[in-house]
Amino acid sequence: MASDQQKGKPDWHDNNSGEELFVEPSPDHLVASAAGSAPVHDLERATTAAKRFILGRPISNAEEGEERLSKTLALPIFSSDAISSSAYASEEILIVLASAGASYLAFGPVIALAVGLLLAIVALSYRQVCFGFPKGGGAYAVAKSTLGTGPALIAASSLVIDYVLTAAVSTAAGVAAITSALPELSPFRVEMAIGALALLVLANLRGLRESGKLFAIPTYLFVFGALAVIGVGLVRIALGDPAVNWSEGVTVIPHNEMQLILPFLLLKAFAYGSVALTGTEAISDGVSAFKKPEAKNAANTMSIMSVLLATIFFGISLLAFAFGKVPQEVGGETLMSQIARASFGDGIFYVVYQIATTGILLLAANTGFNGGPQLARILARDGFLPRQVGQRSDRLAYAGGILTIAVGAVIFLLATGALVTLLIPAYAIGVFLGFTISQTGMVVHWRNVRGADWQKKALLNGVGAVVTGFVLVIISLAKFAVGGWIIFILVPLVAIFMALVRQRYNLHERELAIKPDLVFDAPHRPRRIIAPFGEINRSTVRAITLGRILEGTTGELTAVRVVFDAAEEIEVREKFEHLFPGVRLVTVESPFRAIVEPICHYLDEIEDEDAHLPPEQHRINVVLIPEYAGRHWWDRILHNGNGKRLRETLLGRRNTVILDVPYRRDLE
Repeated sequence: MASDQQKGKPDWHDNNSGEELFVEPSPDHLVASAAGSAPVHDLERATTAAKRFILGRPISNAEEGEERLSKTLALPIFSSDAISSSAYASEEILIVLASAGASYLAFGPVIALAVGLLLAIVALSYRQVCFGFPKGGGAYAVAKSTLGTGPALIAASSLVIDYVLTAAVSTAAGVAAITSALPELSPFRVEMAIGALALLVLANLRGLRESGKLFAIPTYLFVFGALAVIGVGLVRIALGDPAVNWSEGVTVIPHNEMQLILPFLLLKAFAYGSVALTGTEAISDGVSAFKKPEAKNAANTMSIMSVLLATIFFGISLLAFAFGKVPQEVGGETLMSQIARASFGDGIFYVVYQIATTGILLLAANTGFNGGPQLARILARDGFLPRQVGQRSDRLAYAGGILTIAVGAVIFLLATGALVTLLIPAYAIGVFLGFTISQTGMVVHWRNVRGADWQKKALLNGVGAVVTGFVLVIISLAKFAVGGWIIFILVPLVAIFMALVRQRYNLHERELAIKPDLVFDAPHRPRRIIAPFGEINRSTVRAITLGRILEGTTGELTAVRVVFDAAEEIEVREKFEHLFPGVRLVTVESPFRAIVEPICHYLDEIEDEDAHLPPEQHRINVVLIPEYAGRHWWDRILHNGNGKRLRETLLGRRNTVILDVPYRRDLE
């Protein structure tokens, strides 16, 4: 290594720990190690140490394959919301039927069968979405490809809101399961729900596989417990248990002054029970999180989830009618708890099952924390959300999306007092809005793609579009006045926000665009200038041009770019060398996705070249930081995030001068 230093080659090791900072595949391409991605300042080191203690060590790009999900782990992660909806969907049906009187409770199992048929149609359709759009995005990806930007943004908005509501509804339902067994805890519903959300956020920030391991046990325990409740109940029915009264003699006080006309009553109950389908789209949004073959594994997981949900949902509805169980007042014992008592009694099996029910309902919120950030990543990639939302943390988690979902869920919980009945109306409407757009888009997709049996596939999706659209109308009419109206305000607002973000990005891209035939070859004036950059655009051109002007006889201009993999390095180098012939480009590969830290460590290492010189002869590093100076403050929010971090990190650094190089098209 000493001979390398004598030749002017830096020693790529941390002076304190001796750890290797960079691997050097070639002189102009470096790969940052964990040490090369470490914080630079003492305060950052302290906060990072605390972060490591809570969230765990960083995960490199090379380990990403290990973070992909098998079907065994994907089922609890992406399906817990759908499966757990069986815990309250039957109750929603009976709330409507009981409003007209006890004699109408017999329609409960029939309506459950109808909802099960709807579930089969939707599940088969979303299996096709998994194969047709294997990169994820669900209804948004389908609509964007087939129906245009407007419907795509409506679908995306409804999905984002539904993921927020998934987190809110699931935690509220989990708390309801706790208060059913321990009524004295009812006054603390909101606090318990928010506390559960905080734990889920922490688990998801640690990464997919770790959250999957955490959620697997409660999900499978609930599934086996629900099947046991149904099995024991069916045995009691077969043996003529006295508790089986087929709802005869059940006293129900109608909630309405007049009984509803039967067809409208059944349609309303069907619409309310369709809440059982919430969460079925999550798998199609997160196909890219599955192990290879992604689409096949996602589709098979969709089938398993649908069979389990249909079985539990119908079984609970049948037992509710057999044992004469009806919903209690808001905040009272849940229907699921009543049925478990009827099957198991009040012993240890009931307690274990209630714990499992609480677990899956609380952890079903994880569907929002997985599907939501995956969707946000795609929206950020397409420019409909700020790009920072789509960036992954060093644990491979989309932290920005996770925190956004959590904040929205807390707002809903506070607004409704963590009561499931008040949260479900908007939730169900948003879900079926996404279903309808997705099914319609798939019809157009198969018509465009054609291929084998495309008519049958299009027909299946067409039936799905008609049925889900019909349910959307019914559920909107039924739930509009009891809280569903909020979805008709939030969806357009979120869609407009996304459109405005995309509009600003379009403007900025036009202003920063470089004509493809241009080559920038300004006169070369040697001097060591460091020019880190991100995208190659007009702001980068301005910084490189200024660097050439500032060059002297003591060094050279060096452009620095952090890349995340070898393919990106090749792409960046080819474009850069075409635009800026004669300018040296050093790429630093960052497997841990750190951007600012590898640049700072690179500066540390090149400064070691002057270690043998007296301090007064050490060269000054002039760091040029390109930035986009938009016309308005909200333009700058969408850009310059890494540049600001680099500037703040380098402030006060020895032998370092920071020059901001702002670019604004209208001031040229």
